[in-house]
Amino acid sequence: MPALAAFPSLLTRWRDFVRAGAGAGGAVLARAVGALALNKLLAVYGGPGGLTLLAQFQNLLALLTALPNDGVHVGLVKYLAPLRPGRPRHRAWLGAALLLSGATVGAGLLGLAALTALGPERGGRAAGGGLAAGLLFGLAVLAVTGQTLLGQALLAAGRRRAFVVVAVCISALGTGAAAGALALGWSVPQVLLAYLLGQSLALLPAVGLARRAGLLPLGPLWRGQPSRAALRALGRFVGTAASVLLFGKALDFAVRALLVQRFGLTQTDLWQAVGKLSDNYTMVVAAGLGSVFYPQLAALAGQPAAARAYIRAALQLLALALAAGLGLIYLLRDWLLPLLFAPHLLAARALLGPQLLGDWAKFLTWVALYQLLAQARLRRYVAAQAISALLYVALLAALLPALGLRGAVLAHASRYWLLLAGAALLQLRIKNE
Repeated sequence: MPALAAFPSLLTRWRDFVRAGAGAGGAVLARAVGALALNKLLAVYGGPGGLTLLAQFQNLLALLTALPNDGVHVGLVKYLAPLRPGRPRHRAWLGAALLLSGATVGAGLLGLAALTALGPERGGRAAGGGLAAGLLFGLAVLAVTGQTLLGQALLAAGRRRAFVVVAVCISALGTGAAAGALALGWSVPQVLLAYLLGQSLALLPAVGLARRAGLLPLGPLWRGQPSRAALRALGRFVGTAASVLLFGKALDFAVRALLVQRFGLTQTDLWQAVGKLSDNYTMVVAAGLGSVFYPQLAALAGQPAAARAYIRAALQLLALALAAGLGLIYLLRDWLLPLLFAPHLLAARALLGPQLLGDWAKFLTWVALYQLLAQARLRRYVAAQAISALLYVALLAALLPALGLRGAVLAHASRYWLLLAGAALLQLRIKNE
């Protein structure tokens, strides 16, 4: 029977996916532990609004690094995956990625500096104020972007152990610096700057491991001018990342500001607690998909049948695993919310159900989006981001006035279930092309 005959092959693909995921599991675990510890520290010792300030700071970092992280580095993995480290073409792609990453982050930092010059309220007080703090903030963002790029290059080269070491260093140094700053009685903005500076120190081991893996030559990455072809190809991914920046990061920032204005900080903290809990496991899933699923899918770009089989196996495994994991979180919600944050945030339990349902659909939708990136269907990717944002705005406008904060999480759930249905239709269309 066809179904039974395909069963051993399906088990093999599941096993390969799980083995690859276990290889990056240490990195995912390190990031998760660091995020949980940081959330707890700011929720308990950061004073009123500590969790919200942390979310604002991380949102600012996401805005500054969206173009390299969601654009340049995604394209880099695609083009480095089939190349041998140390070869001229490999160095050309890596050099072009380094140049583009530095340029995009530098432009973002200049924009932030201009806004801050117009007024702290416009630019934010993320670095704690002052020229010296601003310079430290900028250098730290550049360093963190650099180590993220090297981590992606290590993944593309199959050096998952080195990637895990870098991730552990980032988590330990960043969280340790934040804990030390809190112990010294520093203000929350200063604590957040210390956290970022601690993370930036991970650039040193990242450079050492990249050199050991043969990714970084002792000389320049390219001779003469950078590869124009590589810059153009990676630049296309920067365009897709701009859609993530506009329709994702900036939208999240605007929604948070709207909720604070409409419901106040105290009530918005409940929504933020649910959001931070979601961020914790979202980071784990995103790291797994980005470090395991996408590199392998990119390597299968020239094998459509194998790529479709891999996607199918990944979707089946993820759907089951996510349903079990998110269901367990819901059952343990009365214990998890006080444990991970603070006792007064237990009231957020009423918002958790719709958030979990929406997140299950969101993660499965991401698989389809990664497929578009691996196939370089960038216009469809940008269109999906725009449709998602417009749908979310429309749902918020319809549900917030009548349902309050619960309307915000119901809008999130409705958004991703509708997108999942659209992604399923898109898969059928791609299969028939």
